[in-house]
Amino acid sequence: MMIKIAVDVMGGDYAPQEIIKGIEKARDTYNNLEFNLFGSVEKMKSLIQNMERLNLIQADSVITMEDEPVRAVRRKKNSSLVLAAQSVKESKSDVFLSAGNSGAVLAAGIFVIGRIKGIDRPALTTTLPVVNEKQEHDFFTMLDVGANADTKLANLSQFAILGSFYGKYMNHLQNPRIGLLNNGTEFDKGDQLHKQAYEALNNLDEINFIGNVESRELLNGAADIVVTDGFTGNAALKAIEGTALSMLHLIKYEIKQSVLAQMGYLFERNAFHRVGQKMNYQKYGGAVLLGVQKPVIKIHGSSKAETVFYGIKQAKEVVESKLVEKTIDFFTKK
Repeated sequence: MMIKIAVDVMGGDYAPQEIIKGIEKARDTYNNLEFNLFGSVEKMKSLIQNMERLNLIQADSVITMEDEPVRAVRRKKNSSLVLAAQSVKESKSDVFLSAGNSGAVLAAGIFVIGRIKGIDRPALTTTLPVVNEKQEHDFFTMLDVGANADTKLANLSQFAILGSFYGKYMNHLQNPRIGLLNNGTEFDKGDQLHKQAYEALNNLDEINFIGNVESRELLNGAADIVVTDGFTGNAALKAIEGTALSMLHLIKYEIKQSVLAQMGYLFERNAFHRVGQKMNYQKYGGAVLLGVQKPVIKIHGSSKAETVFYGIKQAKEVVESKLVEKTIDFFTKK
């Protein structure tokens, strides 16, 4: 099956050059991908070496990182971001991918592509590494990580179901363990919302709820799917990413401080390389917006070609898993 990916080529800190490089790598790696590329045709043509399976569509404007998201989506209808989302809405493409303004990507997913009937609020989902070698899986998934700053009890219940579906159909987990992010593992921990959420998730027959999980245990694989509100999830995500990068920089700095450390590195460089690869969150792809009628992938604004490639790989897998179709089927029958 040929999969058509709509890409906002002008979105991101290193657009359009790095976006194009990542697209070409993905096109050359997977022979079932075709791309609808939205942006300045003149700029895109100057960067593309081979036009095979690449369709260029002119977009006369760009939504910048400084634009107010909802207003920009409504007013800049000829922007690369909105036109790419519209292409998916009209089934001219199968999945929408962008490294652009996060709020605008979310707004386009909700207002252009549209929510699944029965979903009150879509959730942004991301996958991160697990560093505990005793765990069966080397990753966990967390949602929401930024789509909803204010979250109600019913939203958390829906996030848990969406996350469980993601674990089953994307991560291929037979019975994913669902945990609620809280400030303690006891059932009565947290504020009133979290106490109520614990009870609600515990009574959901559709999920395998294992209870509360603490943020310090996330990278140890405390749960396969971690449910939280968008404000807390986004803060936790950035803390994890920042800590990983800081630790890697600190290790490199300390190695450079002495000859003995550098000699030790020569003997252990394979181990250091494996650690670096394990903590490289970029290889897990982008953030998937769950709860909308077609797949939406948001990759980091600072994405370079490698990250774009992994985001496209993820987009391909989301379409092939039929995750959205299965989610629609479930909520339609409820």
